[in-house]
Amino acid sequence: MKKRILLTLLVVILLAAGYFLNLLLPVATGYAAKNLASGIFLSGRSQEALEAEDLNFSIIAYTNSTVDFENREVVSRLLWCKSKAIYVDGYGCTLVEDFSEEEIKNRSYKALEPLPARPDTLPWPIGDLMPDSLPEGLKPDRMNQVVEQAMSDSLPFKGSFAVMVVYKGQVVAEAYRDDFSANTRFLSWSMAKSMTNTLVGLRVKDGALAIHQPLPVEAWQADGRKAITLNNLLQMNSGLAWNEGYGGLSDVTVMLHKVGDMGLYAQEKAYEFQADSVWEYSSGSTNLVCREFRKSFSREEDYFAFPRQRLFNPLGMTSAVFEVDASGTFVGSSYVYATMRDYARFGLLYLNDGKWLGQQLLPEGWVDYTTDVAKGSGGRYGSSFWLNQSGEFPDAPRDLFLCRGHDGQFICMIPSKELVVIRTGYSKKGEFDLNQLLKGVLESLE
Repeated sequence: MKKRILLTLLVVILLAAGYFLNLLLPVATGYAAKNLASGIFLSGRSQEALEAEDLNFSIIAYTNSTVDFENREVVSRLLWCKSKAIYVDGYGCTLVEDFSEEEIKNRSYKALEPLPARPDTLPWPIGDLMPDSLPEGLKPDRMNQVVEQAMSDSLPFKGSFAVMVVYKGQVVAEAYRDDFSANTRFLSWSMAKSMTNTLVGLRVKDGALAIHQPLPVEAWQADGRKAITLNNLLQMNSGLAWNEGYGGLSDVTVMLHKVGDMGLYAQEKAYEFQADSVWEYSSGSTNLVCREFRKSFSREEDYFAFPRQRLFNPLGMTSAVFEVDASGTFVGSSYVYATMRDYARFGLLYLNDGKWLGQQLLPEGWVDYTTDVAKGSGGRYGSSFWLNQSGEFPDAPRDLFLCRGHDGQFICMIPSKELVVIRTGYSKKGEFDLNQLLKGVLESLE
C-alpha cells in the first residue's frame, strides 16, 4: 500500500513538473531568441557577449541558440521547446508567435519615413556637432570624476554600458564601456513606456485620441471594464489584474516571450479593482494602450510610419527603432532601441515642456499632465513616467521625473537644474545606485 501511494505521489509530482516546464520553457526560449536577435541585429553585439552577460541568468543560461546571419533569424532551444525570432526591416526583431512567419513579414510595414540627414556639420541637438565651450555653472573635473565612478563596474555602480549628461542643452559628459560607442543602439526596456506616452500625446494633438473617454472595447461593455480610459492605462490604475514579476512565470514574462498579440493578452485580463482606485504597475496596460493607439489610424501604412514621422525624425533620433510584436503592434512596454544621444534628445523634449527647437511638438500642457501624480502611486508615478514627488531619490530635487527601464536604464529630467542624465547598462537589483549618480552630477554644478 505504501509503495502504491509513493508511486502515485511520484507520478503526480512528475506530471506537475512536466506541466510547469511546458509553461516555463517557451518563456525561456522566447526570451533568449528575442533578446539575442535584437542584440545582434540592432545593437551590433556578438552572440558570445550577449550570452555571457545579458542572457547568463536563471534558466535562460541553459538555452542553446543558433543565429542565421544571412536571413537574420535566431532559434533558441531548451529540452523539447524552441522559439524563433526574425528581423523585420525598419522594425527590429519579433518572435514568431500566434502568427505565421509569412504573415509577419508580409504585413504593411512599408511607408517608413526616410531618415533625415544628420551630418556632423549640423549642430547639437539636431546634429552631432558639439560646441567648443562648456556652459557656465559647471565643474568639469568633478563631472568627469562622477561619470568615471558611474562607469567603474564596482558597487554601487556595477554594469554600466554608457552614461551621458546634458546641462543647459549641451552635452557635458559622455562615456562608454570599451565594447560600446556613440553608434550603439541600447535597449530601452520600460523607458519605451514614456515614448508610448509621447505617441499618444501626438495623436491627442491630432484630435484622433481622447484620453479621458471610456474605451469602446467591445469585450468590456458587459462589465466594469467599460469605464476604463486611456488615462487609466497610462497612469497604471486601470484595475485590470496583472502580475509584473520578472522571476519566472508571470503575466509580463508570458506576454513578452510567448504571446503574438500582447495588447489583446492584456485586454482579456479580469477586472480586479474599480478604475482609478488602485495603482499597479503593468506592462500589459502599456501594450493595451498601443493596441488602442493602432486603432486610431484608418490606414496601416500611416500607423507604421507615425513614430518616425512625428517623433523620431523631428528630434533627429535617426537611430531609434520601435519594435513590433507578431501582430504588428508596437511593443510600447519594452522594446525601443536607440543611441545614447537619441535618448538624450528625447529627454530634452520633455525637459523643455514639449518644445523642440522653439516649436511646440507636444500638446500644450502635455508635460504637466505627464508629471501629474497618478492616483494611488504615492507620488512615484505620473503618466508613463516615474516621479520623485515621494522623495524616492532624496538627493535629487522633487521636480525630477524619469523614464525607467528594467536592469538599470534611465533618462532623468530635472527642469529646475536644466539637466538630463542618461544611463544604460545591465545591473540587477541593488547593483546600481541612481540616487548616488544624481547626487554626484548635481554636485558638479555650481
